[in-house]
Amino acid sequence: MNRYYVDLHIHIGRTWTGKPVKITGAKSLTFTNIIEHARHVKGLNMVGIIDSHSPEVILEMESLIESGEVYEHEDGGLIFGDLTVIPGSELEIYDENCHGPIHLLCYFPTLAVMRDFSNWLSGHLKNIQLSSQRIYITGMELQKKVKEMGGIFIPAHVFTPFKSLYGKGVKKSLAEVLDPNKIDGIELGLSSDTQMADQLGELHNYTFVTNSDAHSLAKIAREYQVVAMEEPTFKELYKALKGEDGRKVIANFGLDPLLGKYHKTVCAECLNPLQEDDQICDLCGHSKIIKGVADRILELKTAETSPPGRPPYVHQVPLEFIPGLGPRMLEKLVNHFGSEMAILHEVPFKALKEVVPEKIADLIMKAREGKINLAAGGGGKYGKIADQ
Repeated sequence: MNRYYVDLHIHIGRTWTGKPVKITGAKSLTFTNIIEHARHVKGLNMVGIIDSHSPEVILEMESLIESGEVYEHEDGGLIFGDLTVIPGSELEIYDENCHGPIHLLCYFPTLAVMRDFSNWLSGHLKNIQLSSQRIYITGMELQKKVKEMGGIFIPAHVFTPFKSLYGKGVKKSLAEVLDPNKIDGIELGLSSDTQMADQLGELHNYTFVTNSDAHSLAKIAREYQVVAMEEPTFKELYKALKGEDGRKVIANFGLDPLLGKYHKTVCAECLNPLQEDDQICDLCGHSKIIKGVADRILELKTAETSPPGRPPYVHQVPLEFIPGLGPRMLEKLVNHFGSEMAILHEVPFKALKEVVPEKIADLIMKAREGKINLAAGGGGKYGKIADQ
C-alpha cells in the first residue's frame, strides 16, 4: 500500500478566459495554476477541485485531455503526471428542514459524469458558472442524485458558524437534513480537530477529512490527509473513506483549532472574546455574537472519547503562519528542498538552518513537533503564533 498527500477542497477563482467562478477566490487560482502549485510547490499527490461543475472549467479539462497533457484513469480521476485531480462541486442547500444554509461537497469519477451532473444542476440553481451556489432541492434529494451517479458525498467544514451542518444548519443532528447512510465522510474545517468532533457520537461511524478550502494558491494544503491507497484514483479514494481492503486515512494534518478563524466566541463588532452565555459585549456593548466552534460543539456533545481505530490528528502550522518567513524565503526553501511537504515532514533542523536563519528553522521544527505557543482566533480572524 502506498501513501499519498491529499487535499480535497480547492476552489477555482477564474476560468481560462478570466471569468469568475469562486467570487472570493484569487484571480491567480486558475485550473492550470492549481495543478502547477499543488504538484511542484506543495508536493500533493491528489487534489479535489470543487468547482468542476462550471461549464468553462469542464471545457478546460476536456481540452487538456484532447491535447494529451492529461488522461482519465479507468478507476476515476484525471492524471497529471504524479498528481490526480478528483472533479468535485460545492453546493449550498437551505431547504425547509434547515435552520441555516449548509455547504456540501460532491465528487465524481469522470468528466463525462461531471458534465451530466452539471447539466442536471443547471435546472436547479441560478448560475451554473459560479461556485457554492444554492441548489433548490432538499439535501436528501441531492444525496440521492450524487449516489445514483456513483459519486462521493461529504458535508463541508461542518462546524463553522456560517453555512455549515452544525454551525446553524441543524439544531442537534445531521439526520434532520441528510440521510446518514449516504454520507461518505465528514470535513472538519479549520477551527476543529478530531478530538473535538468526536464529542458528537453520531460522527463516530464516518471518516474525517481535513482539507484546505483554499481561496488562493498559498492556502492549498494548509490542511490535508495522508491516505493509504494502491494508487491515487477515485475508486481507491472511495475505498479509503470506507476503510475497505486496507485503504484508509492514515493521519489528518491540520491547523491547531486555535489558529482557525472561528474557534472562540467573539463579539461580531469588535471581536472581543466572550463567554458562551454572554449576550452583550462588555467592551463595546454590541449585542451580535459569533458563537465559536468550541462552544457550539460543547452544546452538541454526546460522547467523551474517539472510537477505536480513529487515525491521529496532527496539529501542524502552515509555513505561511511562521513569523518572519515571507514569500521570498519560502520560495528559497521550496526551491532547495523540493516541496512544502518535504519541509513540513522530512527536512532536518541542520539542513533547514543552512538555508534560512536559525530562528526560522527553530520555529519550523517547533511547529512540526507541536511545541509552539498560539493565540486563538475567532469571528473570522485567524489565530496566530504567539511570542515564544
